[in-house]
Amino acid sequence: MNKVILMGRLTRDPEVRYSQGGEAPLAIARFSLAVDRRQARNNQDGQTADFINCVAFGRQGEFAERYLRKGTKIALTGRIQTGSYTNKDGVKVYTTDIVAEDFEFCESKSASGNDGGYNNGGNDYSRPMPSGAGDGFMNIPDGIDEELPFN
Repeated sequence: MNKVILMGRLTRDPEVRYSQGGEAPLAIARFSLAVDRRQARNNQDGQTADFINCVAFGRQGEFAERYLRKGTKIALTGRIQTGSYTNKDGVKVYTTDIVAEDFEFCESKSASGNDGGYNNGGNDYSRPMPSGAGDGFMNIPDGIDEELPFN
């Protein structure tokens, strides 16, 4: 079984291209996730995160293009895919990517906008939240209490 589950933040906006072959162009989104490591007692190199290359195809790639931005915290499920190619200098290069099969947001847009050092660049990547008490729920307008099926 080849199954990967990651939670992290995008280190940059997704880079999206569309394939040229076939009947309809296929979206191919590439991005990198910063995934925190559990703190080890003997952390010699000081690195606290791994930077993992990910790719999303088709509808997932279109979703990434539309809604994901640098600093967005997501949970991703997918699979590991390895490959290789020969570069222009004749050197064989080995690759490892996570092919995203599904992902979801791990925090609200307002929380990601205020998170330590990450910046979504002012891009609007979700629907606007209705103004409310700050708990994610909309205030009930005055005068409609009688119309609600519960109190």
